[in-house]
Amino acid sequence: MSNGALEGVRVLDLSRVLAGPFCTMMMADMGAEVIKVEMPEKGDDSRAFPPFIEGESVYFMNLNRNKKGITLNLKSEEGKKIFLELVKKADILVENYRPGTMEKLGLGWETLKEVNPKLVYGAVSGFGHTGPYSKRAGYDIIGQAMSGLMSVTGWPDGSATRCGGPMSDVMGGISLCVGILSALHYSKETGIGQKVDIALVDTLVASLQIINQIYLATGRIPDRIGNRYESSYPYDTFPTKDGTDVVIGCANDKFWKLLCGFMGREDLINDPRTKANRERVQNHDFVRDVVMEWTKTQNSGEIVDRLLSEGIPSCPIYNIRQVTEDPQIAGARNMFIEEEYPKVGKLKVTNTHIKMSETKPGFRTPSPELGQNNEEILKSLGLDESEIKELRNKKVI
Repeated sequence: MSNGALEGVRVLDLSRVLAGPFCTMMMADMGAEVIKVEMPEKGDDSRAFPPFIEGESVYFMNLNRNKKGITLNLKSEEGKKIFLELVKKADILVENYRPGTMEKLGLGWETLKEVNPKLVYGAVSGFGHTGPYSKRAGYDIIGQAMSGLMSVTGWPDGSATRCGGPMSDVMGGISLCVGILSALHYSKETGIGQKVDIALVDTLVASLQIINQIYLATGRIPDRIGNRYESSYPYDTFPTKDGTDVVIGCANDKFWKLLCGFMGREDLINDPRTKANRERVQNHDFVRDVVMEWTKTQNSGEIVDRLLSEGIPSCPIYNIRQVTEDPQIAGARNMFIEEEYPKVGKLKVTNTHIKMSETKPGFRTPSPELGQNNEEILKSLGLDESEIKELRNKKVI
């Protein structure tokens, strides 16, 4: 079995913090040679992000596994020269600077495609490389706010709420990876590279789907509705006898009929208020009251077990500890792995979510120390020890 589907693909990774590094981590997990380019002395901002173990950032370590590391001052002429030599040998370049930054350095797409016409240039930013907002800084919370996601997250009587995870950055990174690999296929077929331009806001706008369509088709502006779903019901969280909530997702009429049987409410199967999904969505307050009347008499574990026995989608609401102990997620799907890191020792981290039958994505090497592979990479470009020492003295590397 091959170690990775992307073996033989070389990636220059100029990105930092989350969206770009998540994208390049996915490619590194799938076997690509990813060379992480960082500023001398400082490096990726996320090296200073908590949590820390033995002074090392776990945030950085998890996102930068399987990568080689080089330091390079792209503001210096020597640094630019070295960088352009790396570009000549690269298949992919990834950056998440504010649009215009690479152009100011003299290293924008228009320049780099002349150096390497086959290059796939991937960029992820808050608002993309076009439009009146393109120069604005982009962060996850900005993407969540301006995409509309925050406006529909939370409870009707509460404030707009940021989703707990960094959805803009993660979805942006995944979207960038998809775009880059599509462009790489095109480049391999035609010899023509291209620029892939991903905006965090665009990515979340695309993810909202039915929320957008409600307004576009009907003129109604969707609002916060808690854990209820706009398009099917009951599809919500419900309180139980033991004080914990459970999820019940009756997304079709078959499941609803089965649930009515469990609740002893067969009369609702043909009730005009509840007999079909459209009516249940319209009368969701009534349906919720009926289902809660039943769930409050049952323990959460009993409800989940009974519903699952008939194939009705149901589950508890996990905290993160429970996620890491679940036999499906942590066991069968192996979503958490323990690996050896320099200075830290054994560390449990999140594994790749991509499973493949013929190649094996996953952990191969820990995240690089700052400038760890300077000599290896510079020697591959033909530089000798004395030249590398001079670059270090000039703080080019």
